[in-house]
Amino acid sequence: MSVASRGADTISPAPRLISPDSPSTRPVSVSAPVALKPSERTNDILAEWDTMETVNAVRSALEERCAVVMIEANEDAFEKFRKRNFDFVFNIAEGLHGVSRESQVPAMLELLQVPYLGSDPLTLGLCLDKARAKEILDYHHIPTAPFSVIRTIDELDDVRLRFPSIVKPLHEGSSKGIYDSCVVRTPEELEREIRTVFEVYDEPALIEEFLTGREFTAALMGNDGAVEALPIVEITFDALPAGANPIYSYEAKWVWDAREKPLDIFQCPARLSPALKDEIEAMCKAAYRVLRCRDWARIDVRCDAKGTPRILELNPLPGILPRPEDNSCFPKAARAAGMSYNQLINRVLDISLARHGISGPKSPVSRPGQN
Repeated sequence: MSVASRGADTISPAPRLISPDSPSTRPVSVSAPVALKPSERTNDILAEWDTMETVNAVRSALEERCAVVMIEANEDAFEKFRKRNFDFVFNIAEGLHGVSRESQVPAMLELLQVPYLGSDPLTLGLCLDKARAKEILDYHHIPTAPFSVIRTIDELDDVRLRFPSIVKPLHEGSSKGIYDSCVVRTPEELEREIRTVFEVYDEPALIEEFLTGREFTAALMGNDGAVEALPIVEITFDALPAGANPIYSYEAKWVWDAREKPLDIFQCPARLSPALKDEIEAMCKAAYRVLRCRDWARIDVRCDAKGTPRILELNPLPGILPRPEDNSCFPKAARAAGMSYNQLINRVLDISLARHGISGPKSPVSRPGQN
């Protein structure tokens, strides 16, 4: 997260930005053609949090134009925000605890009337609750997969979804809790995965009808009527280990996809007919609008057996790993659009500053040793 110091009446040409990280590091990726067992799933606890490499990459991009200070998005953040005058917050904080964890830093900033990057607390909370987001999409006639939410095993008796289905924790991101074994084809497998969600994540389980078509992710930037879709990324599954289910699982994202040997399952721009490209972009922009996303978001889409695209979920705090070999989809889409990583970060900064009516710095800030 980055924050700029707030002057009394005016914005300086080079505002001071703060860029704190969410805690600690991601799990180390290793190359292994073996799916993880349910008992091994607690190792994904850090999956949502940004590494210091990502935080420093964001800081470096912002330092092209602004002085930057780092703030950790933890229990001490509120007092740090309160005691200093900041122009702006570049928020990438995933939060620490609870189902509204992504809303915590934006809620602090709204209380303190500090402008910040990205969606508001309500949108962040709704999008992290996959079922609530899907209910809103369904109300607005935006296609999504049929689903049920299970809070106790006894509720399984009322589930009327078809097999195959896929089981996910209700309130997680970054493929947490979505493993190769989560695609289920029998009642016994379904109950096993639901029990695993209860035991490992202590939260309800979302059961979706498994969509068997192609999968895409769309990176969107902008506000109101000026929302731009970057080149669509297709996630293909031919390079997964033999026998693996065709999903972008935790294993595919963090275990089988190693920096030293990236998994070749991405195509950007995706090879799409003009009609399908237009349909995906229109659907994603509609979802972005009805869930009131701001500045940027990444939206995951999968087609059903007939080739009809449906929204899987919205990510208003998109992953932004800086290295191309890390296969982070938002930067991948930006590169396909001709933007470097630094240009992406500063582009979304400008989009957010414009939404707030703030005139941002136009030229790089000189650094020690530079003229």
